[in-house]
Amino acid sequence: MDASEVEFLAEKETVKIIPNFSLDKIYLIGGDLGPFNPGLPVDVPVWLALNLKQRQKCRIVPPAWMDVDKLEEMRDLERKEDTFTPVPSPYYMELTKLLLNYASDNIPKADEIRTLVKDIWDTRIAKLRLSADSFISQLEAHAKLDNLTLMEINTIRAFLLDSLNCMYKLRSNQQPGSSKGQFTDF
Repeated sequence: MDASEVEFLAEKETVKIIPNFSLDKIYLIGGDLGPFNPGLPVDVPVWLALNLKQRQKCRIVPPAWMDVDKLEEMRDLERKEDTFTPVPSPYYMELTKLLLNYASDNIPKADEIRTLVKDIWDTRIAKLRLSADSFISQLEAHAKLDNLTLMEINTIRAFLLDSLNCMYKLRSNQQPGSSKGQFTDF
C-alpha cells in the first residue's frame, strides 16, 4: 500500500459541511447522504465535501480536533510520552493535508494548524525510528504497534521488512545444521 492508497481510504472519513443548495437525500452504495438544505450542517465523506467545495456549493466545517489549542495539547503530550499517544483520527495527517490544500479558507488559523500537525508527525516519526532501531538492535522477533496510523506504518514498512528479512537470514545461518555461509531466500 502506498501513500496515495492511504489517502484514498482517508477520503471515506466523514466531515461536516454547510451546503448552499437544496437536494433531497441521495442514495449511494456506501450509504445515504443528505438531505441537503442551505445553512443546515450535514455529514458527508471527505471526497464529496472537497468536490462540493471546489464547485463552491458548500463550506467545510473543520473537524473538532483541528483546533490550535487541541493540537498544541496533543503535540505536547506526544513529546512528553515515550509511547505513541492516541491520535484524534486514524487519518489525521491525510485529512489535514486534504482540507488545508482545498479548503484552507474555511479553516481558521490554517497555517498554525499545518505547522502543529507537521510537528506532531515529525515527533511520531522520530519515535517510530527510535523504536525500530531499538527493535532491530535487540534482535526482537515481534513488536506491538499501538496507536500508529496506517500512514506512519506505511512510512517505515519497507525498512522494517528488509531488516526483519536480514535478521531471519542471519538467525537461520546460526542454527545448527544450517548450510554454512549460504543465504536462502523464501
